[in-house]
Amino acid sequence: MSWTYKGAEVPDSITEYYGFVYVITNETNGRKYIGRKYFTKAGYKTVKGKRKKIRVSSGWEQYFGSNKALLEDVKTLGEHNFTREIIRLCRNRSECSYWETHYIFTLGALLSTDWYNEWVTCKISKKNLLPAKLAG
Repeated sequence: MSWTYKGAEVPDSITEYYGFVYVITNETNGRKYIGRKYFTKAGYKTVKGKRKKIRVSSGWEQYFGSNKALLEDVKTLGEHNFTREIIRLCRNRSECSYWETHYIFTLGALLSTDWYNEWVTCKISKKNLLPAKLAG
């Protein structure tokens, strides 16, 4: 099952963003998971005998979250029983952390067994968040 964004297939231009916040839904029981994923991750290549840091794909297209119970259900029930929806595109790491945490708290994901979420961590820089918020 592929990702959707605003009810449609994800456009190719989406990787112009840094990452996204998503909801994965188990269609057999309605249980959900909120998470964040970055489009790229750190990688290395050798140029003229020197190691150079580069950005490589994070494999987001096949990603099903980091929660062990969720991943076990995906393995047991099959990927076709889960929907993966991007709910927010983010311009930087702080924005991804902020919006993931925002949705976890406002939707009560840690207070209900209807959600796979068990914990939340975040590291957010106000200086990186404000310009993105002003930009829309």
